[in-house]
Amino acid sequence: MLQIKNLTVKVDSKIIIEDLTLFIKKGEIHVLLGPNASGKSSLAQTIMGNPRYQILQGKIWFKDQDITRLSMEKRAQLGLALSFQEPPPIKGVSLNQILELIRQKRGHKIKKTKQTEIELLEQLPASKKLLHRNLNERYSGGEKKIAELLQLSALKPKLIIFDELDSGLDIKNLSRILKVIKAQFLSKGVSVLFITHHGQIVDGMQPDWTHVMLNKKIICNSQDYQKVITTIKEHGYQKCRHCQFVDR
Repeated sequence: MLQIKNLTVKVDSKIIIEDLTLFIKKGEIHVLLGPNASGKSSLAQTIMGNPRYQILQGKIWFKDQDITRLSMEKRAQLGLALSFQEPPPIKGVSLNQILELIRQKRGHKIKKTKQTEIELLEQLPASKKLLHRNLNERYSGGEKKIAELLQLSALKPKLIIFDELDSGLDIKNLSRILKVIKAQFLSKGVSVLFITHHGQIVDGMQPDWTHVMLNKKIICNSQDYQKVITTIKEHGYQKCRHCQFVDR
């Protein structure tokens, strides 16, 4: 689904990702762990095609298509989606208007998609008034996540990157969000990459692969997520530099 090979990226004159390789298959769940400023969110922005992030070396393929130089819009049309850690407020534009625009662009059946949106609001739960408020304006942390999920559901992506999904959520609300993600996306074969500083999301998802990013590079790839989490909890991220899973 997604192939990244030997990626090096800079912002302005600073290298922020260096010689990074990552593979995600269809329907797989991946978690990318790392401390602040390790390059995790920069990787998400690069995958999505933010023009501020300049690729100096390497390639990105999505569904066997080279997207290294494609615009963000083209990548979204192919089925890539990014859920922001802190989505910006948009004054004068309601969440419902955004969802309506997505429905029109994607050619979805309005009645069916609107019913899905109401069901999502009831599952999370959230007031239906959220649909008519300005997008992300004075939203709580939980409301921002709900709004992002509604938009993602309307987009029907093939691969979703969740950047710090667990930020600002208590365990109860995170559990609700993860349950919806499983029902709306994972059960339908959507590939997912969770980017997080904390480890609490890992147990809830039981990922196929867990990666650790330090100082611009992915230095650990493991199918044993419990081993990775235990190592980080007991010894911190620096221990990952020397663990048995490095470069696998």
